[in-house]
Amino acid sequence: MVSNQFVSVTTSGDRLKILFLAPQPFYQERGSPIANDMVLQVLSARSEEVDVVTYSEGVDVYYDQIDLYRIKKLAFLANIKPGFSWQKIICDFLMVLKVIPLILRKRYHLVHAVEESVFIALVLKILLNIPYIYDMDSSIPEQMVEKYPKLAKISFFLDFWEKIAVKNAQVVVPVCQAIANRIARYQPTRVELIPDVSLLKERKTTKIENLRQELNLTGQILMYVGNLESYQGIDLLLDSMAMVCQQTEDLNLVIIGGDPDDIAKYQQQAQTLGITAKVHFIGMRSPKLLDQYLQQADILVSPRIKGKNTPMKIYSYLDSGKPVVATDLATHTQVIEAGTTILAAPEKEGFAEGILTLTQDKNLQRKIGQAGKQLIQAKYTPQVFQRKFNRLYDSLKAQLL
Repeated sequence: MVSNQFVSVTTSGDRLKILFLAPQPFYQERGSPIANDMVLQVLSARSEEVDVVTYSEGVDVYYDQIDLYRIKKLAFLANIKPGFSWQKIICDFLMVLKVIPLILRKRYHLVHAVEESVFIALVLKILLNIPYIYDMDSSIPEQMVEKYPKLAKISFFLDFWEKIAVKNAQVVVPVCQAIANRIARYQPTRVELIPDVSLLKERKTTKIENLRQELNLTGQILMYVGNLESYQGIDLLLDSMAMVCQQTEDLNLVIIGGDPDDIAKYQQQAQTLGITAKVHFIGMRSPKLLDQYLQQADILVSPRIKGKNTPMKIYSYLDSGKPVVATDLATHTQVIEAGTTILAAPEKEGFAEGILTLTQDKNLQRKIGQAGKQLIQAKYTPQVFQRKFNRLYDSLKAQLL
């Protein structure tokens, strides 16, 4: 797989030697790996010299000036999901074993550490004085406590280590304003907020399934795209859909994404709610075809209920020109501006009301859809993303070389 959507740039002086730590399956078509791919495309376009250390799982991606190193492949370290898990702890330890020979062989100017790999970078700074960027997609203590509430008893300890990681970073790059606000109390040396962007590209001519024909749908299509982890609010979405179906038969819910186990779980929930005929799970589809699927929807939904980082899907949702219903939480409101989305309370009555409001008003659908697209085109494009990272790396190169 060869990938680069960014324009090559000319940078002054020698190339930076960068150790890039990506503690996820790479490449997979989901949040953090997609974000990592975009950063690596920027670094490749700059012709920096980059070694990437990542998990064994994933599809190989090739870039100019970038080498990929994978941890040892073990049978029980497969199908690693987002978020904290025992599998990730083992994989992160195996990353350390992979990093050691690279460090002994090459002198790096900088470590670009994504998520929890920042603690590997912290050790390298203490032992070898190698500066690091903390690419902060989420707050690890918050994520762990949300998944395992009993950890709240030691949250002060988790916060302490987050503070140490932030304070020792050359730069912290939070993905959203909520994370930037959280770490302000740690007094970081430098913060550069670089949000995700829309993944939609120019329309392709690839022929994909016509959902209305394939699923025999009549009426409007409500669409969700993404994984089916609990924090995404799929329970809320199905409960709300059950209430909507009591008010109208003019709506069908199409859910794109999720692994087979999660799909089976939520199909059972839809059956229990009596809405099986109105809810359609079609499994995962390539993000490269995302625009063509979004264009078949009348309304898009983001029912996320946990986490403060903005879901990557929201940028593509808005860019599609389709109206969006999202939960009225910081995860969305830190990006969304007035008039670009229907913000609904994160409970079934409020979310159902938001969906019904759009279902019953086609003019409102067009107005909100157009406003959302204008917002993305002004602030959240790949070109804006490249400019921000180029400015960051230009300044680091001036300091380090």
